[in-house]
Amino acid sequence: MTLRHIIGLALIAAVLPLAVPWLGFVFTLAVGKGLAALGVAVLLRGGLISIGHALYFAVGAYATAFLMRNDGINEFLLLLLLSTVVATLVGLVVGVFMVRYRAIFFAMLNLAVSMVFFTLLSKMYHVTGGTDGLRVATPTLFGFAPSRVQFNSVLQYGSLILMIGAALIVDRYLRSPLGEALSAVHSNEVRLEYLGVSARRVILIAYAASAALAGLGGTVTAFAVGHIVPELSYWTISGQLVLIAVLGGIGGTPGAFIGAFFLELVRTFAVGFAADAWNVIIGIALLIVIFFLPEGLYGLLHRTGKQGSTP
Repeated sequence: MTLRHIIGLALIAAVLPLAVPWLGFVFTLAVGKGLAALGVAVLLRGGLISIGHALYFAVGAYATAFLMRNDGINEFLLLLLLSTVVATLVGLVVGVFMVRYRAIFFAMLNLAVSMVFFTLLSKMYHVTGGTDGLRVATPTLFGFAPSRVQFNSVLQYGSLILMIGAALIVDRYLRSPLGEALSAVHSNEVRLEYLGVSARRVILIAYAASAALAGLGGTVTAFAVGHIVPELSYWTISGQLVLIAVLGGIGGTPGAFIGAFFLELVRTFAVGFAADAWNVIIGIALLIVIFFLPEGLYGLLHRTGKQGSTP
């Protein structure tokens, strides 16, 4: 079911821009946020809400800019890998402290750390460019220097491959004993400890994985936009990631991407047709989904698929 939905979504995102070219950019941004929201959804499986995961979204983006500017690394795939590793390492360091807490304390501490990072990005002008941000140049592809238009096409379809790969890997993880233990943290953490499984270790692994996904999403976004600013780590971005995860539904890994595509499309059309009221339109659309689809958009697709397969 997961494979069918995620491949179907990827095919739609690959074909539609052929007829409407500007949708390619919108879909690439959706994949970036979807990857980060998938990391948030992983933590939600354990009953943990992080409203500070924009921290790792920004870490991935800024790591890309620093590696290109300071270290002279311009290879696209290498930048994706190294930026994700940096975000994972930051997630491990912060996660060592976060795994001690649950519920609102976990959420607020993540928020506090991300806002400290936002302040540093804004104030350390000579390092981060301050509120002006940093430019992200067009990288090379296996030594070849493509034009911006060529690279945008590569990024568009490459991000869809990343989306499929990330969804399948996370799905496999959630179905593994380690993933089942993460769900047990939410349902009965005490019983999990009695079985000899360390809840903190389970959460730390999930936290590092979620940071990696958010960092990867931030890197994709940095390449798509070509410019990064401190607002990538602001609390509103963290809120968006949680909203996307809930909107899409945490019942399956495609949910995060379905929610991201839905939100970006609604935002794009709302801004285009009602520039003065686009926030209201987005709010109404989200309320409709939240009230009438408690399992998210993926839950609706899942139920429809089951009904369609019933003889």
